[in-house]
Amino acid sequence: MTGAVAGARWKPPSLQPAYALFSLNSFVAAMLALYIGFAMGLPRPYWAMLTVYITAQPLTGALRSKALFRVLGTVLGASAAVVLVPTFINSPFALSLAMAAWAGGCLYISLLDRTPRAYVFMLAGYTCAIIGFPSVTAPGAVFETAIARVEEITLGIGCASLVHTVFFPRDVTVALNGKIAVYMADAQRWIAGALLGRHGPSEERERRRLASDVTELQVLSTHLPFDTSNLRPRARAVRALQDRLSILLPLLSGVEDRLDGLREAGGLPPALLELAVDTAAWASDPDAPRQAALDLMARCETLTPPLGPEAPADWPTLLTLSATTRLSQLIEALQESRELSAFVADPGERSVEHLDAVVRARAVRPLHRDHGLAALSALALVMAVLACCAFWIFTAWPEGAVAAMMATVFSSFYATQDDPAPALVGFMGWTIVSMPIAALYLFAILPAIDGFPLLVTALAPAFLVMGYFQADPRQMGRAMPLILGVAGALSLQEVFTADFPAFLNSNLAQIAGIGAALSSTQLFRTISAGWSARRLLRSGWRDIAEVAAARRETSRERWTSAMLDRLGLLTPRLASAEPDEELQAANALVDLRVGLNVIDLKTVRRTLAPASGAAADAALGAIARLYALRASGRPGPSDGSVLASIDAAMREIERAPLGPARQQGLVALAGLRRTLFPAAAGFSSEAAA
Repeated sequence: MTGAVAGARWKPPSLQPAYALFSLNSFVAAMLALYIGFAMGLPRPYWAMLTVYITAQPLTGALRSKALFRVLGTVLGASAAVVLVPTFINSPFALSLAMAAWAGGCLYISLLDRTPRAYVFMLAGYTCAIIGFPSVTAPGAVFETAIARVEEITLGIGCASLVHTVFFPRDVTVALNGKIAVYMADAQRWIAGALLGRHGPSEERERRRLASDVTELQVLSTHLPFDTSNLRPRARAVRALQDRLSILLPLLSGVEDRLDGLREAGGLPPALLELAVDTAAWASDPDAPRQAALDLMARCETLTPPLGPEAPADWPTLLTLSATTRLSQLIEALQESRELSAFVADPGERSVEHLDAVVRARAVRPLHRDHGLAALSALALVMAVLACCAFWIFTAWPEGAVAAMMATVFSSFYATQDDPAPALVGFMGWTIVSMPIAALYLFAILPAIDGFPLLVTALAPAFLVMGYFQADPRQMGRAMPLILGVAGALSLQEVFTADFPAFLNSNLAQIAGIGAALSSTQLFRTISAGWSARRLLRSGWRDIAEVAAARRETSRERWTSAMLDRLGLLTPRLASAEPDEELQAANALVDLRVGLNVIDLKTVRRTLAPASGAAADAALGAIARLYALRASGRPGPSDGSVLASIDAAMREIERAPLGPARQQGLVALAGLRRTLFPAAAGFSSEAAA
């Protein structure tokens, strides 16, 4: 009975056809690369086979872009090895330092890029080590070794690209449209719920978590030029859509906050409440015509309260002004997002001519860069490599080159993680698991093989299974060390040799290299989730201070891109960090809205009268000091002084002549006041008093 119950509970995993096709493609490409390598007489044809699995990606466009970046990185790394090895061959310590410095510098650059292009620099770093360290015993042949390695890797890349493109390709465009559809559905649901007052902590956490989707969309779109789809969307349209999607979240947060403020001040005006309900209904209908959005925006303008000497700017009036202004912008952004997403999904049937100006605008979308953390990662790599080289030099260990090479590779692989140690431990463990599999092939199966067809038949069971798990994102971390461990240990060449001491020594050297990377990473590089979260927050605070102090010019698009990227990086770290008062009080979405209002105020400040401009400058200066001190960990100015400077600027701008600059300035200042001091008493103008 117990066995029956246990059997009823257990369900075998269902076979995923996409994973199976991916594995079959990879195996066919690997065998093709191995066969051609044998036919060409390449010294290490198994490197072509390895390259197929390293290059393989579920999305064909991503594979082809990675293939290009891998070729470029390989050529760059091989060139560095050709220069460095002959130059420093008479000084082992100098050569070790030069190779480590090159790899560390390349890793530093790759960590700052944070796009698929970063692969070029990371690969250039460890390719130099892969070619350079084994060439120490034969420096005169380093050029031939470099050429052979480039040929082997290029062969593997070419075979992987050919097979995955011709047989069952998976388009990046399809994945991109799927991400856009999910984001649009979530955004429309959030907007409808927020306008109806249905929002809570769970929705807030979901928004923060999904902020990373915008960055993921940006990274995924870089593969579009390499896609196999016949209807690739225009890259400019995708960039314009990214802009609109990224601005939805802060606009929604701002509208939601203003409506909450009006409810706290006595309730929404009936006309505004009706507008909010109608906008929620429109947001819930993805097929609503464009004219419906235009009508809602016109109603926002009608409900915008007049501000003048006869109509003083009391706090409910300013909140209403800010709410209707931001709501109109939110409606426009969502409508344009709908139109652009429809065009990206079906560029052959749709047109966005009325959005030509939006599509043609080329905004730079910066991602968060952490120079300090990149430098620590580079330092950890350099120290791991130097430790392996020192042991190699002093002991004359024949496999020392393998240890130094592996230390370089594995210090690079996981450098993007806060704590790479668990991943390195896992990789080491699965590498050890690969050893008996490789030994079974080397000493029991391959000696009985005669001919390439039998070799393919013998390799198929293991590599088809490992390739299947490589396609599964949840299992890829286990599959890759198995594939690399087995294929590397087999070292398939035209003449088969099986030497157990050499096999054992080479695997021990690989484990030693991983161990060196692990130890160095734990010593120099491992950080906690809380430390990383605080670093991200303070980086955003420094940016706000610099923008407010006019030390740096930026656009709304650039600011939103950088801050949403930080928000996406911050959310999982906050979830796993230890309880901390500073982290619990932090709100990166609030910082994003502060920055947008600062940018708006700086923009309108140029058109204000001298007195109004001076008051705006004073408010910006107070905000700059507040965030500069917060970023440095020191107590900032009192809330009362910053609030007073904002109120003074609002009163001064209120006296300015009627016009767009006056209204935009008051909207920006009301946004800053409400965002920074939500619990403060309502603003009162001198005229109202």
